Amino acid sequence: METARSADGTVIAYDRAGDGPALIVSVGAFCTRQTFVAPDALRQRFTVVTYDRRGRGDSGDTQPFTAEREYEDLAAVAAAAGSGPPFLFGHSSGAAIALRAVAAGLPSAGIAAYEAPFLNEDAPRSAIDPAARIRELVSSGRRREAVEFWMSEVVRLPQQALAQMQGAPWVAALEPLTPTLPYDIAVTDGGVPTAELGKITAPVLILGGKNSPGWFQRSVGEQAAATPGAKLTMLDGYDHNAPPEVLTPLLTGFFGGHR
Repeated sequence: METARSADGTVIAYDRAGDGPALIVSVGAFCTRQTFVAPDALRQRFTVVTYDRRGRGDSGDTQPFTAEREYEDLAAVAAAAGSGPPFLFGHSSGAAIALRAVAAGLPSAGIAAYEAPFLNEDAPRSAIDPAARIRELVSSGRRREAVEFWMSEVVRLPQQALAQMQGAPWVAALEPLTPTLPYDIAVTDGGVPTAELGKITAPVLILGGKNSPGWFQRSVGEQAAATPGAKLTMLDGYDHNAPPEVLTPLLTGFFGGHR
C-alpha cells in the first residue's frame, strides 16, 4: 500500500501492480481498491493503480464533503503515480469521477468510462431523497437498512434478489461503506453533464452493457454524444457489471492506440 495526500489533506491509499504507463482505476459504490483485480494481460501493458476512494478502506474522510473532493483525490493519486498523464478507467460512479475530473482540468492520456449513472427522464426515481435517507439510517446506526435501501430504491434490484439479501453475509460486509453512498450520488447528480463533457479533449471510450436497463443505455449514448470524439461500445451479454477479463482487451486495444 502507498498513500497520496489530497488537496484538503485527506490521505488516499492506493496499490500499484504491473509495468508500463499508469492506468488508474476508479471504482463505484460499495467498492474498494481490492475490488478490481487486474488480469495479467492488463498488468503486462500498464502499471495498474487501484485506490480507496475517500471514506473507504485505508483512505481518510475529511469533512465537509463535496463532489469536488473526489476529483481532487483522483488528481492526487495521478500525481503520486507519476510517469505523465495517466490513463483512467472508471466504473459506475467511478466513471463519473474520471470524466468530471478530466473535464475540470486533470490531464489524462485517455479515459474509459463504464456506465456512469447519470440519470435521465427514463430512470426510476425514489420518492424520497436517497442521500438524505442514507445519512439518516447511518447516523442512527441502521447500516444494514442503508444497504437494503440502496439496493431497493437506488439500484432497483428485483424482489427475488432483495429477498435473497435477508441474512446474507455479504450484506454485512457492505455496511462499513454505507457512509460513502451519498458521495456516489453527489458525483452523478444533475443528469448527463453535457457542458462538462464537452470540455474533454482526451480520447474517451464510453462503455455500456446491452443487457442494462433502457435508461442506462440512453445515458451512455448521451454521454458519448456530448464528449468530443468519444467512441461508444456496447457489450453483448452484460449489464452494469462486466468482469475485468472482459474489459481488458477493450482497455488495451483503446489505450494502446493512444500511447
